[in-house]
Amino acid sequence: MDVGVLLVFQNWHENMSDGEMFRQEAELGVLAEQYGFDSVWAAEHHFDDYSMCPDNLQLMSYLAGRTSTIKLGTGAVILPWNDPLRVVEKVTMLEHLSNGRVLFGMGRGLAKMEYEGFGEDMNASRQKFDEAAELIMRGLRNGYVENEGPIYVQPRVDVRPGPDPDWDWTDRIYGVAMSPDSVPAVAKVGARMMTFMQYPAEQHAPAINRYREIYRETHGREPAPVLTQDFVYCHEDPEVAEQTAREYLSRYFLSVIKHYDFAGSHWRETKGYEAYQQGADMIREAGMEAAGAGYADTQIWGTPEQIVEKYRYRLEVLGDHQPSIAPSFAGLPFDKVRASLKLFGEKVVPELRKMGVEAPVPA
Repeated sequence: MDVGVLLVFQNWHENMSDGEMFRQEAELGVLAEQYGFDSVWAAEHHFDDYSMCPDNLQLMSYLAGRTSTIKLGTGAVILPWNDPLRVVEKVTMLEHLSNGRVLFGMGRGLAKMEYEGFGEDMNASRQKFDEAAELIMRGLRNGYVENEGPIYVQPRVDVRPGPDPDWDWTDRIYGVAMSPDSVPAVAKVGARMMTFMQYPAEQHAPAINRYREIYRETHGREPAPVLTQDFVYCHEDPEVAEQTAREYLSRYFLSVIKHYDFAGSHWRETKGYEAYQQGADMIREAGMEAAGAGYADTQIWGTPEQIVEKYRYRLEVLGDHQPSIAPSFAGLPFDKVRASLKLFGEKVVPELRKMGVEAPVPA
């Protein structure tokens, strides 16, 4: 079982500058290798204290120089906000700098405030993602980029440095799938599904199984394990683990509501995002406090033994998957973050590998 760490870069810390937060969060990527994790990831976000990593490929170049074995993942590069040609160039360059350790994740973005900041139309996001994803995947494998539209018109240009023919991209390209129309899009393009756990595992199972079915029908082979992302707190004392997790996960839930404007009603009017309106309506009906508590219930926290059992149950419900954890969120003090990450790496990761789930990533 390949186990990853997601860096969120959320500054809900008291009296801490963005720069200090960013440096401490980035250092977690170095510690992840030392603590026995297989991969380190970072999301792309802009303009808000919710998450501030505007260029995760630049971050991964830094971590490539600070590490030697851990795989380097983008979770994800938001395609409608980036020039596809530049994405191919930067990913290929990172491949060389890291000696073939890149895991490339793509997404289409969800926050209205970020789309407005870039002057981009959210209604065009699905078409932009679908066209850019295929363009980028071809470019990474072929070493040149060309496209005839309808959105991206690119005359053929070679990418230099070009790709190393010995590095195979099979099962190293991921796509975020959080909505009903994203699941088939990710499956059809041939990417591995990446999803953030927001509900009980039973509610995620239909989308994951649908992805697997579409992938098999489209590509004639089994897809590699889906990546599941949780916010995690690990502590030897079960009461401390639960109290801390519930406090900070509830705070994190509030940051999600704020950043994505889940209290709003714009979802039903935005093409490709209509399904999110149902979730927004459910949050309003349940009330913010109850919804936050429910969200905390879905995440992975507890003693190492409790966490292992939660993942064992996840395997029964979801089948083979690749777990990734976010240990730092909502202003959780960094000393607690590092202790949680270390304990998870020492006592949980070895047990997850014993479960017999394989998620090989060729380099």
